[in-house]
Amino acid sequence: MCRNIKTLHHFAPPATSDEVQASALQYVRKLSGMRVPSKKNEKVFNDTVAEIAHLTRHLLESLEAPNTPPRTREEEQRKARERGQQRDAQVLKRLGR
Repeated sequence: MCRNIKTLHHFAPPATSDEVQASALQYVRKLSGMRVPSKKNEKVFNDTVAEIAHLTRHLLESLEAPNTPPRTREEEQRKARERGQQRDAQVLKRLGR
């Protein structure tokens, strides 16, 4: 999965429209292989992003919450930083530093 597409389900507060839109855009960019579509493909690209965002909102609203406390963005950011530090440490170790 594209690293820029984030988990949006089961957060407190819930995912914002901006977060859903950003994930839809990253998804379409990944699948199409285009960061910015040509003028010829711009309408279909933008329409697809809007449709994916709509379907994502529908999915998030329809999913039942698990029996665990909701995630927080701060905690998820902390975990991501820790994973990054671990990756960096592994690279440095392989390089002998």
